[in-house]
Amino acid sequence: MGLEDKFPEVTKMYSEVNKLFGDIVKVTPSSKVVGDMAQYMISNGLTAEDVLERGDSISFPQSVIGFFKGELGQPVGGFPAKLQKIVLKDEKPFTDRPNAHLEPIDFDKEFNAFKRKFSSGMGRELLITDFLSYKLYPKVFTDAYNHHVKYGNVVNIPTKNFFYGMEIGEEIIVELDRGKNILVSLMLKGEPDEAGNVSIYFKVNGQLRNVIIKDKSVKVDKVENVKADTSDPKQIAMKMETTVTATEEGIVDRVQLNGGSLVNSEDLVVVLK
Repeated sequence: MGLEDKFPEVTKMYSEVNKLFGDIVKVTPSSKVVGDMAQYMISNGLTAEDVLERGDSISFPQSVIGFFKGELGQPVGGFPAKLQKIVLKDEKPFTDRPNAHLEPIDFDKEFNAFKRKFSSGMGRELLITDFLSYKLYPKVFTDAYNHHVKYGNVVNIPTKNFFYGMEIGEEIIVELDRGKNILVSLMLKGEPDEAGNVSIYFKVNGQLRNVIIKDKSVKVDKVENVKADTSDPKQIAMKMETTVTATEEGIVDRVQLNGGSLVNSEDLVVVLK
């Protein structure tokens, strides 16, 4: 949120928000709610008095609204009534357990549908815990799944390199399995082309390899085609000189490209319905 230079102010505001909320028990996720509100108030130059006096015109973070609605349960002693009314506006809060408001789940039916949707890209059998993760956090699970489909299993990459990449000349060890390591050395990074693509040269156990990747930090004026969502069977991608066989019956909903367009691998061509 760009508040790294205001960390002392955020920590002070955290304490003030905690008191404003009624000195709640702070565990995940209630501690996150307090933190969200503290950062929101610092970002918008708000004080506790501002919240109480003109909260009707404030759009509170969704986590704060959910907290005062009772989605995390009921705090000891209840919610501060005035603040709860300010945050929720005209929305009615829960007065019982939040799970009393969940829709019933047919686990057998929905788990089978879940496996049909996601099993092709995981490379392993899907477990009931995967399904529960999806039901609790559908967007987080779907984003992680798409990341896995695109990049494979990245869990073995050292944390520093996963977040910040490698430096030229850096050499790292990646443990693929117990007793099975590979040595990776980054040799050279080329200049971006007109589409922002960069050639990367590296060694894996002494053998030279190269890949071409998109440098997202480079401003590109060239318009690129939409890429197909590989997890969606109704999106047909460009496959260079390859016959694409229909896997099921369907009707063409949209042709994405115009005649004469330059097409690259995995560009979206046709959408079915």
